[in-house]
Amino acid sequence: MSENVLHVDHVTMQFGGVVAVNDLSLDVDQGEIVALIGPNGAGKTTAFNCITGVYEPTNGRVSFLGKPMVENHPQGKMKKLYSGEHAEDYPHIISPTPDRITQLGIARTFQNIRLFSALSVFDNVLIAKHMRARHNWFTSTFRISAREEKRMREEATALLEEQNLLHLKDEVAGSLPYGIQRRLEIARALATNPKLLLLDEPAAGMNPQETQELTDFIKEIRDKYHLTVFMIEHHMDLVMQISERIYVLDFGKLIASGTPAEIQSNQRVIDAYLGVSNDA
Repeated sequence: MSENVLHVDHVTMQFGGVVAVNDLSLDVDQGEIVALIGPNGAGKTTAFNCITGVYEPTNGRVSFLGKPMVENHPQGKMKKLYSGEHAEDYPHIISPTPDRITQLGIARTFQNIRLFSALSVFDNVLIAKHMRARHNWFTSTFRISAREEKRMREEATALLEEQNLLHLKDEVAGSLPYGIQRRLEIARALATNPKLLLLDEPAAGMNPQETQELTDFIKEIRDKYHLTVFMIEHHMDLVMQISERIYVLDFGKLIASGTPAEIQSNQRVIDAYLGVSNDA
């Protein structure tokens, strides 16, 4: 039986009178590639934001590797939990902010590429490596972490070589072709040594050839780095080719889940993408 990596339990995210995510429950297991799909405005990115600490959900719980990261009770009392190292020292005061969630082992890319566009390819990856730096207050204060810096630079170089980006290490990230920028963004996410990789529309803006190359790339890094991948994507060819399971959102509500074959033949999914009323 596969280990559960991500468990979203009855999560609701409300902004005033707008319910962006409505009672969402889903699971992603070790080693899977799982897709979250739905029409524009369905609540997919909001769901990702709840998982990665950008938003604290109005209700519900998000758990990672069997431990809750944040839980919001229906009564409105927030119980903040932290499942990282030395969690017992911070029973109530640690909020699951994006940086802490990255340290737990969740990495994310964005629909709009968020590289440090004025920095080099190498520096983009090196900065991500600092998320896993073995610093403490003493080494940081007295600047005696040269060995640690050397280790991170060596690991950044090795990662760029593995991803066939080493020949571009001195190039300014913002000057690269779009497809290469997307690949660099994923490489930067890999530099944090994640267990779970969240990809928000990784094929956005890509042509068919670039999309196929990305499809092969995602499968390759899943196998090579023993990753679990959860992605939002509108390119159905990519989704159907790469996903083991698919969840479908419409107006913030989960309307279907299953294998690619099951989703393709699901009438509620077909209706949602064609704009058919839910009351029809």
